[in-house]
Amino acid sequence: MGKKVNPLIFRISNIKNPAIAWHAQWIAKKNQFAKYLQEDEMIRKSIKSQTRDVGIDKVIIQRSGKEEMEIILSVAKPGVIIGRGGEKSERLKRNIESVIGKKHKIKLTIKELQKPNTSAEVLLEEARRFIERRMPFRKVMKKIIDLAKKAGAQGIKISMAGRLNGVEIARYEKLATGKMPLQNLRANIDYARGAASTKWGQIGIKVWVYKGEVFENEADRALT
Repeated sequence: MGKKVNPLIFRISNIKNPAIAWHAQWIAKKNQFAKYLQEDEMIRKSIKSQTRDVGIDKVIIQRSGKEEMEIILSVAKPGVIIGRGGEKSERLKRNIESVIGKKHKIKLTIKELQKPNTSAEVLLEEARRFIERRMPFRKVMKKIIDLAKKAGAQGIKISMAGRLNGVEIARYEKLATGKMPLQNLRANIDYARGAASTKWGQIGIKVWVYKGEVFENEADRALT
């Protein structure tokens, strides 16, 4: 049986694309690494629990020192997170400080996604919301594919597994359209996975989005 590799990890050191980069951008000493890693996980869980249905694509954490930290959020609906006069963003910042302690100087930067429907994380969140509202899974898969195609994606694949539509026996279903060159390291492929909670249990969801090839320069592009 073939082993599955996360498409983002597979390309992270081979593609010159800022969209595929480390989400934790810091260097730590040996005795600090575990602490920083645990703090990053707590921050991401705190942000996701407080910002549902806003279309978060990435949470990038940068550390420039022991007490300085910048959190960059790429979101589809920045106005929902910022709130009137920045009220909600300040509340989010205070909640993060309460989770990891006020010893850090936290800078919160919120960026708007230009094409949210080509983000695998945003599409995953849409699919999860539809499934939890008890929409038929096949209709959800077709809707997600239509959203990605209209946004300009060159290929998309979505899979679901579990007790789909509440049937007694769990099964696996997938739907795809366009190209999906998973073995091409130049391919700019976004990937996300998660689960929707239903009365019949968890429904696992995976989304792949192919956005085209990325080249270091135009000379390399001309050779293809």
